[in-house]
Amino acid sequence: MGVETIQRRSNSSATPAMTDNSPLIFSLPAVSRKKVTAAFDGGRLSSDSGVILLSLAERRRAIARTLAALIDDPRDPAHITHTIEDVLKARTFAIACGYPDGNDFNFLRTDPAFKLACGRLPDTGADLCSQATVSRWENAPTLKEIVRLTYALIDIWCASYPKHPASVVLDIDDTLDVVHGRQKLAEWNAHYDERCFLPIHIYDTATGRPVAMILRPGKTAIGQGSSRLAAPPRPPHASALAQHAHHHPRRQPLRPRGGDELV
Repeated sequence: MGVETIQRRSNSSATPAMTDNSPLIFSLPAVSRKKVTAAFDGGRLSSDSGVILLSLAERRRAIARTLAALIDDPRDPAHITHTIEDVLKARTFAIACGYPDGNDFNFLRTDPAFKLACGRLPDTGADLCSQATVSRWENAPTLKEIVRLTYALIDIWCASYPKHPASVVLDIDDTLDVVHGRQKLAEWNAHYDERCFLPIHIYDTATGRPVAMILRPGKTAIGQGSSRLAAPPRPPHASALAQHAHHHPRRQPLRPRGGDELV
């Protein structure tokens, strides 16, 4: 009976509903002769407005579209709600805004700022992909597709130069990525005393732009793999990228084979 009484009281006309927008009964003091007002009728709000700026950068480089074209989609086009490009775009924005877990899409999929960033109206547009959709596609790409994705990142970086530079210095670093589960490639690393991935992060030293990120098992030897995947296999100097491997970032020059053509 106690629960029923509370429900009747909450539904009575004498008690205002929680959604009622009641104006303030007092005024706020001015600051530097500027009027300060407060209201509770702003509609749907988001704390991640910066994702709109990320969407502008992504649109300029067409990152999601480029990567999505390299992943096979065996689904029937007539029954697709979220394309691979939609999933990649939403997942990329979420990670960049500090939401690394796919479970975050339980609420991000309806966030008005994220919906705008993904090209959907905040109220009338369809919601973004769910956590289950994100999880399925994170395990869908094959090894060959993952290698193609890595090379595509390098191509995007090369295309970011309006003019090919005479030389480029790359910053290459083994990076600890602690794992709290039993994901594939998550292995124990005795040096870091953690179960982790040990990806290689490669950046353009002059501009700070990312070149490529190479995912590796957690027990991979420090520096191993950069000679094969840090750059496309065309330039003969790629093996120099793996010299003097250690725990600190390695800066190695990347020069073309004559002229100013970037390879």
